[in-house]
Amino acid sequence: MLGLMAARQAGLDDPARLRRAERTRRVLSLELNKDRDVERIHGSGINTLDIEPVEGRYMLSGGSDGVIVLYDLENLSRKPSYTCKAFFSVGRSHPDVHKFSVETVQWYPHDTGIFTSSSFDKTLKIWDTNTLQPADIFHFEGTVYSHHMSPVATKHCLIAVGTKSPKVQLCDLKSGSSSHILQGHRQEVLAVSWSPRHEYVLATGSADGRVKLWDVRRASGCLSTLDQYNGEKSKASSETANTAHNGRVNGLCYTNDGLHLLTIGTDDRMRLWNSSTGENTLVNYGKVCNESRKGLKFAISCGCNPEFVFVPYGSTIAVYTVFTGELITMLRGHYSTVNCCVFQPHFQEIREREEEKYI
Repeated sequence: MLGLMAARQAGLDDPARLRRAERTRRVLSLELNKDRDVERIHGSGINTLDIEPVEGRYMLSGGSDGVIVLYDLENLSRKPSYTCKAFFSVGRSHPDVHKFSVETVQWYPHDTGIFTSSSFDKTLKIWDTNTLQPADIFHFEGTVYSHHMSPVATKHCLIAVGTKSPKVQLCDLKSGSSSHILQGHRQEVLAVSWSPRHEYVLATGSADGRVKLWDVRRASGCLSTLDQYNGEKSKASSETANTAHNGRVNGLCYTNDGLHLLTIGTDDRMRLWNSSTGENTLVNYGKVCNESRKGLKFAISCGCNPEFVFVPYGSTIAVYTVFTGELITMLRGHYSTVNCCVFQPHFQEIREREEEKYI
């Protein structure tokens, strides 16, 4: 590290190299933080977390009790030991609280004044952060498993929604209507994720074992259906036979540059795909235990070398290198099943939930 600092000071090295090295060091030394805690508000398990990308200060959580909580992560006391306080909550007494389990929460990517939530009560709600009132509510015929807004879109305000229906719903924030339906899956859609590289490209994962890539500007069909065998199993087979996993696909996550896509299935496998060609890179992560009946929320590091993926694994978080599949460590601290985790890129911290713990 001292050598990197000296080289940077002398102008012999790229400043970003020192930053990457320090971020990587911090990730490799992750452990349970004994000096920081999180105020407990939820009465049952937590399914989803999201940290706003503008300041990296505020975090949303959504629970099985239908409650949504916003936490302030900043240490305003400046004391070594402190508890992150709940800024507000949409509790059971709130008139617009979700009736059933909240499965996904997400900040509006460009402004902390708006956040979104979706639930097993068959709704997607758009919230005004300042008034804690829903600005809009989208209703669906089936259970909502997942939703996602594009982090890079400038020409559309579409929210992709995965429900018990095999049809992917696209809800338009501007018009307040479900503007588009993507048809191609055969069973419920458990995971959706917009590309951080191309604002019109969407990835979806389904209980039918398939992962599809879509260009939402196209009226017919999808760009590709990912094939775990890269076409080798049966040269004569049609695209409709392609499967990404031999089980339900319940987790999707793009790398931060959008060049690769990670998928997780109930076949206990995680796969890395080239998002441009749709090719399975055949990275072997070994057995990645996944018994979740719904969406699995995992996270990828940002600005490290190499990059890491953090996967809920029973009561632990498994940390793998993205491009080699090496299991680096298991982060321990929970006593029950971990449902989700989120990466804080500013400080290389992991927030994970069964009940909240800091690492």
